[in-house]
Amino acid sequence: MDSGFAGGFWVMGIAAAMFSVLTATPVASKTVLDDIFSWFGGEETDEPVADALAYRVSIRVDHAESDLKSQIEEGSSLVTLQDKAAPGAAGLVQRALADYEGITAILYENGYYAGETSIRIAGVPVDDMRVFDAAEKARRKGAVPVDISVDVGPQFRFGKVRILDAKTHRPMPDVPDIEDSDLIEGEVARSPAIAGAERIIVNDLRHKGHPFAKIASKDVAADHNTLRLDVTLFVDAGPRAGFGRFQVSGTEGLDPEFVVSRIDVEEGEPYSPKRLEKLRKRLTSYPIIGGVRLKEAEQLDSSGLLPVDVEVSERKPRYFGFGTKYSSTDGTAANAYWGHRNLFGGAETLRIDGQVSWFGGEPDAVPDADPFGYALTVSFGKPGIFSVDDDLISEAAILREVTDAYVRDAVTLTAGVRHRFDDHLSVQVGVDFEQAFVEDSFGKRDDFVAGIPVDVIYDSTDSLLDPTEGIRASARVEPFVFLGEAGAGPVLAKGSLSGYQALDERDRFIVAGRVAGGSLVGADITDVPPARRFYAGGGGSIRGYEYQSVSPRNSNGDIIGGLSFFEASAELRVKVTDTIGVVPFFDMGAAFEDEVPDFSGLRYAAGLGLRYYTSIGPIRLDAAIPLNPRSDDDGYGIYVSIGQAF
Repeated sequence: MDSGFAGGFWVMGIAAAMFSVLTATPVASKTVLDDIFSWFGGEETDEPVADALAYRVSIRVDHAESDLKSQIEEGSSLVTLQDKAAPGAAGLVQRALADYEGITAILYENGYYAGETSIRIAGVPVDDMRVFDAAEKARRKGAVPVDISVDVGPQFRFGKVRILDAKTHRPMPDVPDIEDSDLIEGEVARSPAIAGAERIIVNDLRHKGHPFAKIASKDVAADHNTLRLDVTLFVDAGPRAGFGRFQVSGTEGLDPEFVVSRIDVEEGEPYSPKRLEKLRKRLTSYPIIGGVRLKEAEQLDSSGLLPVDVEVSERKPRYFGFGTKYSSTDGTAANAYWGHRNLFGGAETLRIDGQVSWFGGEPDAVPDADPFGYALTVSFGKPGIFSVDDDLISEAAILREVTDAYVRDAVTLTAGVRHRFDDHLSVQVGVDFEQAFVEDSFGKRDDFVAGIPVDVIYDSTDSLLDPTEGIRASARVEPFVFLGEAGAGPVLAKGSLSGYQALDERDRFIVAGRVAGGSLVGADITDVPPARRFYAGGGGSIRGYEYQSVSPRNSNGDIIGGLSFFEASAELRVKVTDTIGVVPFFDMGAAFEDEVPDFSGLRYAAGLGLRYYTSIGPIRLDAAIPLNPRSDDDGYGIYVSIGQAF
């Protein structure tokens, strides 16, 4: 690239701007009628360009491979915008000047530091002041010709790479490995490798307790004889420091003390960006907190510590919404909800859900039952009931549940305290009550349930609805004080484990897997309330089979449920575009009559899903077929909901 253009950019830019002002004509404004017309399907046209100047581009790239040629053509604003007229000669010159910078950047990104670029408008070099007159004269004959010529020259490779202390100009001690940046002697001298190495060095120093670490300067020298690019980075590590005071601001309805009490960073604790990110994640886990900005001070305080401002932004306290779920095997349901994220100023949550469902036919076990179901659920949560790590979680519901195995009218109440050990691990201990009137293939029954569930939850995933990495595990052990006709003594144990791993840097290909199982010991199956038995089959279990259908049956073929179950699923989640994805999947599993799974009667299914990714999560459409169906199984299943299958 001709170095003479570097200083000329400023002169030409000012001249172009002055010319634009002197030659500009008024731009037609858009009226309200135009907007209304577009609402009703009218075609919206672009606003007229002031002093529109049409042009045509001819581009030639010498000594470059096809990929680099494509990059240059796609990176040229003159090429990509030639279908849109330029705003006068000044606008055309501005595009040309931008192309010089853009093409130079592309060449540097690919290791070419001796390239030469020439841009002529109507035969006149763009850095010649006569270019404006030439463009005006040429436009009278039609589209103004623009010629771009690029000779990329030879490709450079990195020569000597040095990382020095900015103060002493001596080699930095304990330098991090920068191989991932490709700033390595002998490698192609791509400019992003230099920026990548800078980030690695600065991030490493910050993680070692240097909050003000920076690259003070750099020396990049190209040797045109050896085609080598020598790079020297001068690093200013800055002082090592600890955290100082945290100052909270931005709270409105939320008590500021609530945020202060959850800042678990001790004064004097060594500075660490990971520690700040952990704090941010913890604070934003509360529904009322929509965002947290951790603003580090620009200098240390008198004690040599780093103060941090915690700027909180709150979400709207009240919210409402509705949703629906459809399955050709599970039935249809619709729900509406209202909630409050900050009921008393301490991030207390209240949510009321109403749901109606339609089973889609008569239940097999209760042929004359009404297929209509409903549920009214009230949930309440209070953070910090004993300590900042202990949260109260409770839920009460009145419901009618209709399935092929049973029809249940019930009142339920669950409450517990969840203790959070860290960002990933929590344990919850609570109580579980239920009073139900149930009808199944064995007849009608009144069941009372009282249990003490203990839940262990571990979640290291990066998203609740659409994870790309991490694992999610849960386990429950629940001894029953009373379990219907089984009385006291039975114990339930169940758990699930899901894993997610992206196969590429852009998260376009994600492998996801899930395995789950459970057992209920100490009771006969006929004594256990039907809703507390295990079932398999349906959209959240084994897709392609009807809800609960892969479960033990009686001599009449009615579903009765089991005392154990096993399920496994695998998916490959492929993003075709930023908003559309496809998911081939495989499911397997069954419920078993005995307390321990014997793995007989396992059913297999496969299918293909479609995902539409939105800001609130993916919308899921899955179609599955049984691979080893029984004679009475349907040939397929279709499922629509929000969120991934697991």
